[in-house]
Amino acid sequence: MQSLREIGCGQSVSVVKVHGEGAVRRRIMDMGITKGTNIFVRKVAPLGDPIEVTVRGYELSLRKADAQMIEVDA
Repeated sequence: MQSLREIGCGQSVSVVKVHGEGAVRRRIMDMGITKGTNIFVRKVAPLGDPIEVTVRGYELSLRKADAQMIEVDA
């Protein structure tokens, strides 16, 4: 398995698990990123932060630290 941070532009993945604890994990899940959700990586900034993704029909920007906590499977 790999984290969302390791996924390149133009790839679609499915969420396996959201790691982390407390408020940070809850915030990620409140954005619609839950187990089984499909995520399409639209853009990655030149230095890798932030990552722009499409989740449940809307665009979302994630920090590298948050993307690292999202375990995905291609």
